[in-house]
Amino acid sequence: MKKIILFATALMMVGCGFMQNSASSNGSQQTTATQQTTGSSTNAAMTAGQGAGNALHALYAQYVADGKKYNYKNTQNILNTVTLVANCEGLKENYKNKTYLTEFGKGIIASSLGLVTQNNVEQVTNSLVDMVKNSETVQTATAQAQSTASEAAGYANTAAQYAGALSSLLSIFSGK
Repeated sequence: MKKIILFATALMMVGCGFMQNSASSNGSQQTTATQQTTGSSTNAAMTAGQGAGNALHALYAQYVADGKKYNYKNTQNILNTVTLVANCEGLKENYKNKTYLTEFGKGIIASSLGLVTQNNVEQVTNSLVDMVKNSETVQTATAQAQSTASEAAGYANTAAQYAGALSSLLSIFSGK
């Protein structure tokens, strides 16, 4: 029972955090033209890259701990997957924007604690672009991240949907 309460509390906290991210993301979508001229879109790209790098590092650490397998039933993996997807949402619209990709790459390098480097940043970013661009579940995952703790099964489902793509992405770092 304690595990369920802790899990529900964690999901509510994460859901509230993503609602704030989504609200700021929606605001940024409405002012994209203005942001590109003022340079704040590059700040958004770097911030998104940093969030993705943190989540990617956490996912990889657990991937290694689990014998180089992505465990989509692990609560922390679920939360980190949702965090990664939410931070990569901007890639879906900006995958052809070199400035956005460069700034996103700088952010992911800075926050991944050496996991993503200049040598593999393009490969990692391309994998993330493919993951979010080719998947309609991104919208579902974002909506689920904004939901209440009562929709915990949705988080697990989201993580399960990304299991294959994440395993492939995490295998890039096998030499670390």
